[in-house]
Amino acid sequence: MTVGIWTFAFDGKEIGEVRAAAAEVESLGFTALWFGEYRGREAFVQAALLLGATSTLTVATGIARFSQRDAPTAEAAGRTLAEAYPGRFTLGLGGHRPGSGTLTAMRSYLDAMDEADLDVPGARPRRVLAALGPKLLELAAARTDGAHPYFVPPEHTAFARETMGPDAYLAVEQAVVLDADPERARRIAREHVGGYVRMAPHQRANLRRLGFTDADLADGGSDRLVDAIVAHRGEQEVADRVRAHLDAGADHVCVQVLGEGPEIPLTGWRRLAQLVA
Repeated sequence: MTVGIWTFAFDGKEIGEVRAAAAEVESLGFTALWFGEYRGREAFVQAALLLGATSTLTVATGIARFSQRDAPTAEAAGRTLAEAYPGRFTLGLGGHRPGSGTLTAMRSYLDAMDEADLDVPGARPRRVLAALGPKLLELAAARTDGAHPYFVPPEHTAFARETMGPDAYLAVEQAVVLDADPERARRIAREHVGGYVRMAPHQRANLRRLGFTDADLADGGSDRLVDAIVAHRGEQEVADRVRAHLDAGADHVCVQVLGEGPEIPLTGWRRLAQLVA
């Protein structure tokens, strides 16, 4: 299966519940579990706990923020997990600085990781960058294994593949709503899109690159924008959207199942597994 799970739902949950959820993701047949680092646990510690709760599942940070730790610490932590769980940890790195500062900061961070003087056995894990624009995508292809674009339609996946070339690993996040009530599904989708449109300038810039206008970005996002970012109009659309990313050049699609509450969306993950099996 080339489809994984992406989630923010672990923040604030007891670790036993989180570890049980990871085990279920593995049992459902998904090959990877991605989680964000925001206000919850430290990314590498949580990754270790999830890896320890599973036996074959790849665990991926989506993303570990480079502002939260220095580069040698990130390199040592990634290598430690790669040694303990060979082939099962993916290090997604990212973060944002004003203007063009993100590109410069990320390049310097990668330099410091590569130059870290460490006595840690084994190879480093797969490393990908949170990348949207052409310069960061090019950096991802040149200096890491690939990219992890977030909040993007399949058109961006095609652009990323063309920019990075055929050999770079491309793992794309896709948000979906699996709710039979169309009005509730659209409301959940609009709330998700609105949060990023209002609070994330780098996402607005990327959407403009893809042809969305100021009108699309106003008032939490137009219907056109909501429909492009979140698959919410039925199970067939969800399956079709995942396929569209793969057809556009993605190697892996990690699906974020959105809901109305803070609960871990186990029911949605079970339905998704049936859709994409």
